[in-house]
Amino acid sequence: MSLDGSARRILIYSHDSFGLGHLRRCRTLAHALVEQNQNLSVLILSGSPIIGSFDFKARVDFVRIPGIIKLRNGEYTSLSLHIDTEQTLAMRASIIRHTAETFDPDIFIVDKEPFGLKGEVAETLEVLKANGTQLVLGLRDVLDDPSLLVPEWKRKNVLTALQNYYDDIWIFGVEQLYDPLKGVDLPADVKRKVSYTGYLPRKVQPATDPAILEEIDEPYVLVTVGGGGDGDVLIDWVLSAYETETDLPLNALLVLGPFMPPDLRTSFRERISKLPQVKSVTFDSNIENLMDKASAVVAMGGYNTFCEILSMNKRTLIIPRTVPRLEQYIRATRAAELGLISVLIDDDVRAPATMGIALKQLCQQNKPSDIVIPGLLDGLTNVNRLAQLRFKDRDLSLAERRQSAAKNT
Repeated sequence: MSLDGSARRILIYSHDSFGLGHLRRCRTLAHALVEQNQNLSVLILSGSPIIGSFDFKARVDFVRIPGIIKLRNGEYTSLSLHIDTEQTLAMRASIIRHTAETFDPDIFIVDKEPFGLKGEVAETLEVLKANGTQLVLGLRDVLDDPSLLVPEWKRKNVLTALQNYYDDIWIFGVEQLYDPLKGVDLPADVKRKVSYTGYLPRKVQPATDPAILEEIDEPYVLVTVGGGGDGDVLIDWVLSAYETETDLPLNALLVLGPFMPPDLRTSFRERISKLPQVKSVTFDSNIENLMDKASAVVAMGGYNTFCEILSMNKRTLIIPRTVPRLEQYIRATRAAELGLISVLIDDDVRAPATMGIALKQLCQQNKPSDIVIPGLLDGLTNVNRLAQLRFKDRDLSLAERRQSAAKNT
């Protein structure tokens, strides 16, 4: 790239094909970076099948790599193509590497998986490191329980990546809530690379209000299950409360999620059609607008939803999932201990009355802003500050390489 302040480039890699969490976090980062840097372009590498459903700001674009998903038995398979999984992974790795070589970024941000899905980013890291690109690993606030994370990272040889490739490790949370690397024996040189940024704040998008808001009377509780692939338990539990409790204080708007199986979605909509105080939508790319107008929120508690809850300052009840990872459970219980939200743990009984009581109490609880945690929502400000430092180091690297080349001629 340049030494004189001209065009800058950031490449972001998001491995997920199923769900919305990684894609939405990367999109938030990209938009904040171009807003604060007028000479910057950001390219996102993603396997999400619905990335085209989202709007992107000027100077932000994406490359869609073939999708791959993890089955319940832990094996991977191609999302859409009827080809061998290894072939799909090889295609993804090739696209990632060639995109990186052509785009030639100043900074390469890898979301969560240091070597990428099944090691598909390893060659790209080698190439970019040799070119002086600044390599950043971005981690959410919670990864998993240490008893599960430590053996997983050992199996994936993660510490090698952290020591030999990455220049920075950005944790998109605050240490007061949780340390995602708890239990990992990090060498001193890796610890020095770690920065807590704070959570990534969200804002209402300047868009027309979703049509569903014309059909529901305020006040309402927004019930969201993210992508919806595993949200049926929460939706069923909330609906059972509205079907049996006659004095719930709020109407309900359910966002079922684009990855909810069609048969489940149809079944839920049949039940919803009999409840005048309940409405639903499948998906809205500007869910911030729905949350902004809500009086309260009920959610599973993924990272992006948690950021939105904090940003919109909503009274919230989180019912976290506990499989395949304990991420949501850890985040929810720690946030509840700090007083930011309330939590209801799935007891496998899921009595309608239990949910009904929780919904009634929700209206009386504190808002997140009642709890003061320094730097809680400073994530995007700090990401921009850290990016500027990486740009400077990139320029130094380029200058050193040019001096070395001049000596050898």
